[in-house]
Amino acid sequence: MAFGGPRGPADVRPFLARVLRGRRVTPERVEAVAHHYGLFGGVSPITDVTMAQARGLEERLTAAGRPLPVYVGMRNWHPLLADTLKQMYAAGLRHAVGFIAAPHHAYSSCQQYRENVADARRELRAATGGDVDVTYVGSWFDHPLFIDVSAQHVRDARSRVPEDVRGAARLVFTAHSIPLPMAERSRYREQLRESGRLVAERVGIPDWTMVYQSRSGRPEDPWLEPDVCAYLRAERARGLPAAILCPIGFVCDHIEVLYDLDREAADACREVGLPMVRAEAVNADPLFLDMMADVVLRTIRRYEGGRPLPIVAV
Repeated sequence: MAFGGPRGPADVRPFLARVLRGRRVTPERVEAVAHHYGLFGGVSPITDVTMAQARGLEERLTAAGRPLPVYVGMRNWHPLLADTLKQMYAAGLRHAVGFIAAPHHAYSSCQQYRENVADARRELRAATGGDVDVTYVGSWFDHPLFIDVSAQHVRDARSRVPEDVRGAARLVFTAHSIPLPMAERSRYREQLRESGRLVAERVGIPDWTMVYQSRSGRPEDPWLEPDVCAYLRAERARGLPAAILCPIGFVCDHIEVLYDLDREAADACREVGLPMVRAEAVNADPLFLDMMADVVLRTIRRYEGGRPLPIVAV
């Protein structure tokens, strides 16, 4: 399960309407984001990357003796979750393992997907009288293979830092900002910092920090800070020699990474004369696909003798 993204210019505004339904976002912000997508031809790489991840996962499950079909369901664009569950049910499937393509837990990054799946299952039951039961994999923000692939991408990025400042470059992890009240009801910040700590330790860069990007709320609403661009400008003024950006909170180089980091943050760094390189997200790296297979197989082994108990409010 992933966020979804437009596949062409005609998709951009309908896609944004789905993303922003029920949210307090100014028209100016909507137009700005539509412009961001327009700069990339109205196409987000997220669909192709997610499909590649699904194919790689399916290949690894087959190699492990668990030849299971892998389906993709998106929250905000095609293939939509509800359509995917209908397709699965029509194929005779009644049980599934759910992998949400977000490493760190917050309402918008994990729980909302579960709610969307619950809605899709209700829709399926209303239409067919049947259901596809979904059991989710456990947390993987600190999985050794997720840390390994992130660390390797940081090493690759560090090799592109000018040699005279390479040893003094700071590792700057980025993740999607979320409203402060949402952050306080989850372990999003704590899990991000743990991922960052483990990657920095694996790479051997003691000078690291965590910043945020892509906020979309009203200016007066408190969101997680510091903003990546404001941070880079301020730290350059304090003498920061170079920066390596690592989008640890994202599993693919989609528009928010390509625009917010490769364009907006890169422009900010050029303006202040700060050497900066950006590490690739995990995307469909073979190590990340190995990790996906590992957590799926662990979930299958854990529950193959019986279904998990439901979580209920008391």
